[in-house]
Amino acid sequence: MLEKSIQKITVRELSDFADINRGTFYLHYKDVFDLLDQIENKLIKDFSEVLNQYPSLLVRSNDHRLLVDVFAFIESNEDIMRVLLCKNSDPHFLDQLKNNVKTRYFDDWQQIYLTPAPIEIEYFFSYFLSGCIGLIIHWLSTGMTQSPEQIAKLTKSMILEGNNFLNTINNPVINH
Repeated sequence: MLEKSIQKITVRELSDFADINRGTFYLHYKDVFDLLDQIENKLIKDFSEVLNQYPSLLVRSNDHRLLVDVFAFIESNEDIMRVLLCKNSDPHFLDQLKNNVKTRYFDDWQQIYLTPAPIEIEYFFSYFLSGCIGLIIHWLSTGMTQSPEQIAKLTKSMILEGNNFLNTINNPVINH
């Protein structure tokens, strides 16, 4: 997938690359899309395990261990993450990542910030997730020269500036 899109990859090419016969491939996968789905599902499951180590209140604090662990996870899965997020990116995988974070933290954040403006929380969350994913893609695309700790500190400072917005949403800027 670094060289061509999933739609153009054949089972024969995968089998030759992995040095297995096609029959062995079909014992485990229906087709190349099934293989991709299984890889993505495993990554999402593992990513969820990272997120589930951190309660929402810790995420709200200045503690950036979650970010370090997220970036370490990406670093340890660098090749497949680069394929899924950068080169021939898979929008389905990106949506799964976003939904995973939203499912884990959105309702808690809405409770933490006790706001009568849920639309603003939704927009902020979208902004927050897109910004973080943009940082991840940039980090992957530029060779990951910063450590997970360094990129986590950068992300944290950007998030904290964005979080100032959350302190103002009791006066909604969007009329409902």
